[in-house]
Amino acid sequence: MEPRYADWRVALSSVEAIYLITETRDGRQYVGKADGADGALGRWVAYAADGHGGNVAMQELAKLDKQHPQRYQFSLLRVFGPATSALEILAAESHFKRALRSVEFRMNEN
Repeated sequence: MEPRYADWRVALSSVEAIYLITETRDGRQYVGKADGADGALGRWVAYAADGHGGNVAMQELAKLDKQHPQRYQFSLLRVFGPATSALEILAAESHFKRALRSVEFRMNEN
């Protein structure tokens, strides 16, 4: 990893967040939450490593097209402090799924 991004890695690994992954070829969007031990950085690294980060819909796309992960655009929609409750983060994730219609367009399955 490049040293010039060290500050960004520290910042992203220390926050919980709602993120958006856009498949740039067709515009489909996936909304998720990063609330694990490595925060937003941990989720970003997981998607970059295998092309799907455990997401069922993205697993199918990754099987069909090995270059698929290179067409992801990863964006943070909302960042939370360490004292934020899990319920508040879940509610924000649900809000963005509805607002961006990611369930309707089949990237989010729940």
